Amino acid sequence: MEEQTSTARVALKYGILGSVVIMVYSTILNVSGLSQNKILSALSFVFMIAAIVMAMKNFREQNKGFMSYGEGLGVGSLVSAIMGLLSSAFTMFYIQFIDNTLLTQSMDQVREDMERRGMDDSQIDQAMEYSQKFMSPGVVFVMGVFGYVLTGFIISLIIAAIIRRDKPIFE
Repeated sequence: MEEQTSTARVALKYGILGSVVIMVYSTILNVSGLSQNKILSALSFVFMIAAIVMAMKNFREQNKGFMSYGEGLGVGSLVSAIMGLLSSAFTMFYIQFIDNTLLTQSMDQVREDMERRGMDDSQIDQAMEYSQKFMSPGVVFVMGVFGYVLTGFIISLIIAAIIRRDKPIFE
């Protein structure tokens, strides 16, 4: 009986690795004052894609060069879930204990964006009141995890289709 590589072990390895890279990158952005730059912030998704690709390739190598679509999807989804949990926990830690002005800066940026779009003061106040409800630490954590899992799942759908290599039927 042949031993098959655990998807969880590979996902844990690359989920932790990807999370550490994203934590360091986001800390650099926060310290340098560039955390509100949307292009630089979106670059963290490149790190997530790289972690998912590396995890799938590693899983395939450990399974004698074969990986089904479902296995790839599972590895990628687990990697993104682990990254979501660790990165969101780090973000909450950072906001609570290191820089508690980060949420205020985000709200100020949202207000500026609405003013730039030409919204009147009553619309802005109403939108800011609504947005404030979603800026509590618990909601930010849950939305961060959900965002990572959903994005990672969609990315994994595509990457698993490209990287998969099914075992021959008669082997």
